[in-house]
Amino acid sequence: MNRFTDLMSGQNLLPIIQADTPEQGVCIAKAMADAGLGLVEVVLRTDASLDAMRAIKKEVPSLKVGAGTVINAEILQQALSAGADFIVTPAVSPALLSELTRCKVPVLPGVSNTGDILMALEFGFEEQKLFPASLSGGAPFLSAVASVFQSARFCPTGGVNPQNKQDYLSLTNVFAVGGTWVAKKEWVNNENWSAITEACAEALTA
Repeated sequence: MNRFTDLMSGQNLLPIIQADTPEQGVCIAKAMADAGLGLVEVVLRTDASLDAMRAIKKEVPSLKVGAGTVINAEILQQALSAGADFIVTPAVSPALLSELTRCKVPVLPGVSNTGDILMALEFGFEEQKLFPASLSGGAPFLSAVASVFQSARFCPTGGVNPQNKQDYLSLTNVFAVGGTWVAKKEWVNNENWSAITEACAEALTA
């Protein structure tokens, strides 16, 4: 099974792009690439998401571009057909995990409790996304399960911010953190691309 961490190449930030238009997605992605990022996740939450992912892959070829918010087989196939370099889900089910095991690209399944973690492990996924992290026990939860699920490693997203991200990254079973704080909605609406570049650069060094 392809490992998500191999694709990240040591990057400990999973930046999330939510775009209303393909052009907006490309501008966000370029701003993130300018900060030195090599991998971004486009969440499939708007009608333009798939087109935005295609546009980013064409206009910013240096970036690895994945699809987030994949919740069923239909969306999974749409994302793969659009060229997704990796797949991220917000949750897991036996049906979805079964589909994900056949993926030819790395997958980061979303978990929120010990049952989810065990189920994802049973399907062969040792690298998982804790979501929503802040509502699922946060860093204390991940610390508590480290000795129980010793092979599992996590990328928490949801409620992660500059103030608490180091609480997560200091844990031995956390390989990265994800979030939208590096591309705030008001920056995108105001086309303040430099603010996104600065936030991403700070997140990578802080």
